[in-house]
Amino acid sequence: MGVNDTLKLLKRGAEDCLPEAELISKLQEDRPLRIKLGMDPTSPDLHLGHTVVINKLRQFQELGHEILFLIGDFTASIGDPTGKSATRPPLSPEKINDNAKTYQQQIFKILDPDKTTVLFNSTWMSKMTASDMIRLSAQYSVARMLEREDFNNRYKSGQSIAIHEFLYPLVQGYDSVAMRADIELGGTDQKFNLLVGRELQKAYGQPQQCILTMPILEGLDGVQKMSKSLNNYIGIFDAPDEMFGKIMSISDALMWRYFELLSFKSLTDIAHLKQAAADGKNPRDIKFELAVELIERFHDKSAATRARDNFIERFQKGQLPSDIEKKTIRIDNPTKIANVLKTAGLVNTTSEGMRMIQQGAVKIDGEKIDNSDLQLDKGFDAIIQVGKRRIAQVVLL
Repeated sequence: MGVNDTLKLLKRGAEDCLPEAELISKLQEDRPLRIKLGMDPTSPDLHLGHTVVINKLRQFQELGHEILFLIGDFTASIGDPTGKSATRPPLSPEKINDNAKTYQQQIFKILDPDKTTVLFNSTWMSKMTASDMIRLSAQYSVARMLEREDFNNRYKSGQSIAIHEFLYPLVQGYDSVAMRADIELGGTDQKFNLLVGRELQKAYGQPQQCILTMPILEGLDGVQKMSKSLNNYIGIFDAPDEMFGKIMSISDALMWRYFELLSFKSLTDIAHLKQAAADGKNPRDIKFELAVELIERFHDKSAATRARDNFIERFQKGQLPSDIEKKTIRIDNPTKIANVLKTAGLVNTTSEGMRMIQQGAVKIDGEKIDNSDLQLDKGFDAIIQVGKRRIAQVVLL
């Protein structure tokens, strides 16, 4: 593959490629490049939003480059201030270690374990003395730190910024020095930190890394970023049936975004799918392809096939809507199902809801409901169908 084709592949879905001329020059070198991606083990499970940048790492791996996956066990103990309006509490060492173990299991659903080097930044940071840390801190000014949007906003509004939060970008940047990274990947929210890595490499007499940033994936609502706290996420270890249902709940427009950032199909294949949709193919059937591909990746082919068949069996064949709307409802206490039906817009009144239940016309995930006193609580997430045409994925928060 020529450099131009390689660059086109690597820029697929990417937001920033800085500096592009330097990246082209590196790609022309006759050696595998050292590609860095760092993730702090701040939660036990990864979701599809995390995999956007891991997918890009996989592309570099398939091109024959050296893959360095950094688990930020040291930086996790500081707490990433990116996008935060208040100081973020650090995690305990026990929690960090537990999360780090699951990360190593999960990333190899995408990356080749035999061609991936897993590193921990505590390896070099724990050896740093106080003098070493002071010398590192001298490489960057407070004024430059305050160029970061989140720091700047907090400073102008009089909100607290702890000194240790300034250390986070420095440590992340120093990781690139310790790893002698040629290219660092990250989300668009990490752009400032990745650029700090370039500056520190220059200060330590190393060639500067190029950076490639990937966009933040929207969650199931199509608006806010995918996040477990917002309950709009698809976990890569979600059960196959749950994952299939969530993917089918996304809008047709968001489906193409997911294809671009999550699918391993070529851009040509995706273009053919778009043309098929324009020619009248049901978007539901195209969404099936996305769901099967992702479930096969994180589970296996038979699980993906069963999840598709189970989904179809919940509804009459040929009657599946192409776009199942998601309804997120906030409740304070357990709520009767008739009230949920009304709030979700599936019935006009609670009386109608009770009547439809009594008539056997209400299904939750394909199962008929005959108890009008049934109460639903926070955490409920299922597809509710009233009659043949009224259907929604209902989430209670």
